Amino acid sequence: MNPVFDAIADGLATNGYAVADQFLSQPEVEAIHQGGGFGTDTDFKKAGIGNKQSLQIQEAIRGDYIKWLDRRESPEAVRVYLQRLEELIQYLNRALFLSMKDFEVHMTVYPVGSFYKRHLDQFKKDDHRKLSVILYLNNQWGEQHGGQLRMYLPDQTKDILPLAGRLVIFRSDEIEHEVLPATRERLSITGWVLDRLAELKHI
Repeated sequence: MNPVFDAIADGLATNGYAVADQFLSQPEVEAIHQGGGFGTDTDFKKAGIGNKQSLQIQEAIRGDYIKWLDRRESPEAVRVYLQRLEELIQYLNRALFLSMKDFEVHMTVYPVGSFYKRHLDQFKKDDHRKLSVILYLNNQWGEQHGGQLRMYLPDQTKDILPLAGRLVIFRSDEIEHEVLPATRERLSITGWVLDRLAELKHI
């Protein structure tokens, strides 16, 4: 039994979300910083709203930049995380009797002061995103830096700091959330667990 995976499964089953600190160790986080591709700014594109033909750039709603990852061509340090994520999905399928088949993932950069207003991750006309999963990569991050993930739960709001190595996973169809502005550049690897195979451009 993996106690971290078990705690994540319990959190999802009970609350619809889970937070796991040190999902990646500090050396694993550092390896992504040093060789993971965040330094190649030209590869990042302005993130949009919607999907496929409905995709639109709306800076008043979200201000992040993204780079989709190909699992076969990602840097080795990133593949360490993607392999662990795949193991987690297999565990959740067994523990929670799910039928998740794949995932799609991108690197995310929020410049200073940028944000993403309240939203759901599941599209109105495409319900294949079942779980949202975010790995944070921000070293020495404190409350004063902002950038919290704010989740809107049935009886409260919950703010989560984007601490390095921390994994947050939640129901894509149920939990509305937003990203608050930060005083520092904010880095993460963001993805979605799907009940179908990912489209070719995202794998």
